[in-house]
Amino acid sequence: MTNAPTGQEIVRGFPEGGALLEALAGFPPAYLVGGAVRDALRGAVPVDVDIAVEGEIGSLAWALSDHFGAELLEHERFGTARLAIGGVRVDLARTRSECYAAPGGLPEVAPASIEDDLARRDFTVNAVALPLGDEAGEAIDPFDGRADLVSKTIRVLHPRSFLDDPTRLLRAIRYEVRLDSSMEPQTERLARAAIDGGALGTVSGARLGAELLLLLGEVNFVAALERMVDLGFHERWPGGIDPALCGSAALAALDTGADRVLSALAALLLGLGSGAPSVLEQLELDAGAAHRVRAALRDAPPLAAELRGDAKPSEIFVSLDGVSPEGMALALALGAAPEPLLSYLASLQYATLEISGDDLRAAGIAPSPAIGAALRATLLAKLDGLLDGREAELAAAIELARGGAA
Repeated sequence: MTNAPTGQEIVRGFPEGGALLEALAGFPPAYLVGGAVRDALRGAVPVDVDIAVEGEIGSLAWALSDHFGAELLEHERFGTARLAIGGVRVDLARTRSECYAAPGGLPEVAPASIEDDLARRDFTVNAVALPLGDEAGEAIDPFDGRADLVSKTIRVLHPRSFLDDPTRLLRAIRYEVRLDSSMEPQTERLARAAIDGGALGTVSGARLGAELLLLLGEVNFVAALERMVDLGFHERWPGGIDPALCGSAALAALDTGADRVLSALAALLLGLGSGAPSVLEQLELDAGAAHRVRAALRDAPPLAAELRGDAKPSEIFVSLDGVSPEGMALALALGAAPEPLLSYLASLQYATLEISGDDLRAAGIAPSPAIGAALRATLLAKLDGLLDGREAELAAAIELARGGAA
């Protein structure tokens, strides 16, 4: 790679990058690694900073935290720390070696050189380090990752890579799609063997869920899902994988205001039928995200079957009131009539009455659930054009409330 940027040049391109480099002075040798190197070498704009340090990072992490006034998050087991500098995420890690006691488990780590640290990584394109010291020096590239970037090749560093960490299977597919690359033949053979051998069953649901969300967050995630099918994932995914349905749900999310990743995940889980809630629980998403996906799985199928293009406004309101944006997006992907749904989103959901419960109580209606039921029934009648104006609303609501209280 001719005219490739140095690590210092890349870091200076970030806000506060120059100050960060100055702050590293006097500490053990530091190297820019990971995605920032990979993206900069291929001409893309890096989005975060990963720094590997050949030595203890605690004092460096706290020095940076104090210097930049940044909150620090440390993970002592792996010798890592994270903070934000100039609005950019900066990850610090002590250079280390890794040993996996069991497939799919978390590794045991030990301090090591930068060369050993690169050897523990997932793919050659992520195993390039650029020195950040005053004597910048040449890139450290023991596995020819720069050549694989040029040839658009995804290559593991050793034969047990996918068995040690099966989440790399999903990561390999992500990089194929994002970097417009392909697994080299031996890496693909190892991937297929790991999938056929059930390697994904050895990894925790939380780690699998995190990697799956990253995959669904890719711009061209449909191609990634198609690649999953090609590699045989669908045979290990009860109910199969429907890339087109997932893509449709993500596209519909633009109309409903839904989260496109959660909409796609709901579509992905839909084929599991009654087993979807169990798998969703295994993925260990945060409570809010899990609730939204669960609601979409519950609401979308009946909504897609029942929502008709000729439905009255009140019927549309009743069908969609309380349905999550993800549920609406999935329903559209499943073939729900778009006109009534878009009508609800544009206007029906904002419909209100000119009266309230206070008006009914002032008219002598005793407080009871009948008031709420009467107001809702009045709103539905208004939506269908049966009532016009405050007086008509009040008369209808009083009559309904008195009938309901009788």
